[in-house]
Amino acid sequence: MSISINRSLRHMAWANQAVFHEVSKLPVAALDVYLSNPKWTVKEILHHICDGATWYLHRLEIEHWQEIPEINSASDVVKLGELIAEFDQKLISASNQDDRELTYKFEDKDKTVVRWFSTILTQAVHHATEHRAQLVDALDFHGYRTINLDNLDLWGFDMFERGESLS
Repeated sequence: MSISINRSLRHMAWANQAVFHEVSKLPVAALDVYLSNPKWTVKEILHHICDGATWYLHRLEIEHWQEIPEINSASDVVKLGELIAEFDQKLISASNQDDRELTYKFEDKDKTVVRWFSTILTQAVHHATEHRAQLVDALDFHGYRTINLDNLDLWGFDMFERGESLS
């Protein structure tokens, strides 16, 4: 597997931890804010990021999908932060495997999907990135401006890995 996928996955894990940590410090009311679609509250986005990670692990044939607990408090966010850290570490470890095509049949549909292992890993990174941005936009729109996405980009991750200050 390519070094860039491993690095991208490590960046994803680092950024996920930063976002989950910052959200856990916010007032509980922040969990219910959204940007434009009331379905996509901050707590739903956090839940969805975790749910997506367990789905990708399932699709990669690493482990069975697991139910993700609902979020109603800061301690729930902390617990999900620990869970996403576990999922992210498994995705990082998976990047050491050889690329191959995986076939999956959806149980509720008469449809078979074939995807490259590397495509699923790459999608895991893009999925988490997309939803972190969505979450930060919702928080920012409602005045919760504690997360700066510019600090969580690849430049920030590079500085983190080098032990350099982000400021």
